[in-house]
Amino acid sequence: MQHNGRDLHRLTRLSLLTAAALILFVIELRLPDIAIPGVKLGLANIITVYAVFSCTAGETCLLVAVRLLLGAMFAGNVSTLLYSAAGAALCLLGMLFVRHFVPETYIWLCSIFGAMLHNTGQMAAAVLLMRTSAVLSYLPLLLIAGSIAGLLTGLCAQAIVKRFPKKL
Repeated sequence: MQHNGRDLHRLTRLSLLTAAALILFVIELRLPDIAIPGVKLGLANIITVYAVFSCTAGETCLLVAVRLLLGAMFAGNVSTLLYSAAGAALCLLGMLFVRHFVPETYIWLCSIFGAMLHNTGQMAAAVLLMRTSAVLSYLPLLLIAGSIAGLLTGLCAQAIVKRFPKKL
């Protein structure tokens, strides 16, 4: 199988983005917990939102999948992988759809939408795994916190998209 320079360039770019997302994830692991259980800043999502607007859908899905798997191993918490995967899948599908309607000047809106979908996906996984809908009472608080985190990560991603060309 022969690869051209363009394929190598895309693979290198995707590897660097994945490494950056993992670095941000590990940094966030070292930060003190926020007062609300389960709420995180989602720093690695800065890279995901950037990738949604600058990479193909397949590349972005691959980046997120590798980050989820390696992040679970680095965190030593593989048991939360199902919650993370459900949230990430719903978030990613939503953002890949919404990116067609949101101009690059409003990437932060797409990020807020993605954060809300992420929380919704996690809660859906919790309902299925815990076999109770009682956990849904926590969803409004998660949606508010997720919207704030999504705004912050979206603004960071928007700044990165402005500074770097789509095809590095």
